[in-house]
Amino acid sequence: MNDIRAILFDVFGTVVDWRGSLIADLSAWGAARGLTADWAGLADAWRGAYAPSMDQVRRGVLPWTILDDLQRASLRQLLPRFEVPEPDAATFEHLNRVWRRLHPWPDSVAGLQQLKRRRIIAALSNGNVALLIDMAKFGGLPWDFVFGSDLTRHYKPDPETYLGACGWLGLDPAQVLMAAAHPSDLAAAKRLGLRTAFIARPLEYGAAHKAEDGSGDWDFKVDSITGLAERLDS
Repeated sequence: MNDIRAILFDVFGTVVDWRGSLIADLSAWGAARGLTADWAGLADAWRGAYAPSMDQVRRGVLPWTILDDLQRASLRQLLPRFEVPEPDAATFEHLNRVWRRLHPWPDSVAGLQQLKRRRIIAALSNGNVALLIDMAKFGGLPWDFVFGSDLTRHYKPDPETYLGACGWLGLDPAQVLMAAAHPSDLAAAKRLGLRTAFIARPLEYGAAHKAEDGSGDWDFKVDSITGLAERLDS
């Protein structure tokens, strides 16, 4: 695997704990205002709206729209369902930006730092560039670059996202490793000639939910980013 020059990482769920972070942030926000709600349910429903909203853009139902704006529209629809009064504009925007305040999994920062010593590491996410930069600052993620969806105006798994990142890096797909906790992401990358690494995140959807099992013919199957670093350095 010495020919691997760069590693592209899916971010939501692979590098950061979106669910735990959302529940903690929303719960604290509600407690400070004396609001009681099913914050875990809201977090899950908000994430559940993620793929359908992007698919509307992909199918041309909506014009190109960055993830920040898709998440904002989804939140506005979900608050009444969970009986949360819509706050003023500034507070609503603070809530929507919770996606920029996601905490890394315990192994993420150390693993990324280890990988960065010998290879390019970059985010390849459906998040927009501004969102990913703020998230990196918040969580201490040491990216060399962030490939946000607004650079190609495509969402994964469109080929333009993976091949665009390879092109900007000046690398052949076979020199690039896609790392993700989601087999569908890896399958799309593999079809285009990228190498693949499945990183198990059994708690991504919470302890009560079945996690992605990593089924597939991937180059690596590991249970942490530090584990991937150890495999690549061995």
